[in-house]
Amino acid sequence: MRRLNFWRRRQFTGAKDLAMVFAIAGLMFAGVPEPAVASNAPGQAAGAGGNGGYASEHQMPKVAVIIDDFGNNMKGTEEALSLPIKLTVAVMPFLPTSKEDALEAHKRGHDVLVHLPMEPRHGKPQWLGPGAVLSSLSNEEIHKRVEAAVDAVPYAVGINNHMGSRITGDERIMRVVLGVCKKRGLFFVDSKTNYHSIVGQTAQQMGLPRVENHIFLDDIHTSSHVARQLKLAAQLASEQNYCITIGHVGVHGKETAAGIRSGLPDLKNRVQFVGISDLVKEKWKWSPLLTLP
Repeated sequence: MRRLNFWRRRQFTGAKDLAMVFAIAGLMFAGVPEPAVASNAPGQAAGAGGNGGYASEHQMPKVAVIIDDFGNNMKGTEEALSLPIKLTVAVMPFLPTSKEDALEAHKRGHDVLVHLPMEPRHGKPQWLGPGAVLSSLSNEEIHKRVEAAVDAVPYAVGINNHMGSRITGDERIMRVVLGVCKKRGLFFVDSKTNYHSIVGQTAQQMGLPRVENHIFLDDIHTSSHVARQLKLAAQLASEQNYCITIGHVGVHGKETAAGIRSGLPDLKNRVQFVGISDLVKEKWKWSPLLTLP
């Protein structure tokens, strides 16, 4: 399968990229992803008409759309929650609307993740907001922070990383984070902000599913680009039967939501949009119940 690195249009500029942050409620944290490494993979979309050649909706390729950065009354919050598909809403903990956003997402039938702030390789840790996982912390403090973050976001079925290119390459720290996931019956979605992430292999070693982002929807902040990225996500799903893709609320959140909405009609009967928990249960046979040795 041919893969294209959709970040080739952007060069890694270290702190310059990560300086694209904004101040809301007195907190500094990134409203766009770190330079990412998820890949677009153009291919052949499923045929049009009927169920696209599939005998039933259950057999259609699955696309899980994760929307990051909820929790601080961000632009595009309502527009995203109102989309006519099932979403996965990733909520940053300890912010003014963290609990409210998680409750509203659950009420509307969306999945909820803890969008856990994690230290990047470049930039200032204070940009991350409260409760961030830092490389300077002890195992005990990391465990405490992750537990607190999970408690702060109602109905969370898993965790994904906010930034985190340094942490997702650190096996010591990720074993602590994943240990909390296993203890709490959660899974971890690697946002893939790090070429050298060890999250997937470590999760597998610990008996957790290897769940990873494939495509960022809004690396360019226009609705037309988001719609094209969503089509690429559907094409990848047709090749490997599923795709995980990430967008954001925030400064350009309304454009992201508009792009998703405008791209949906072309994908009708070609893919099924599912919550991340349904995808993980189907593909990895994941059960949140504790497994005895």
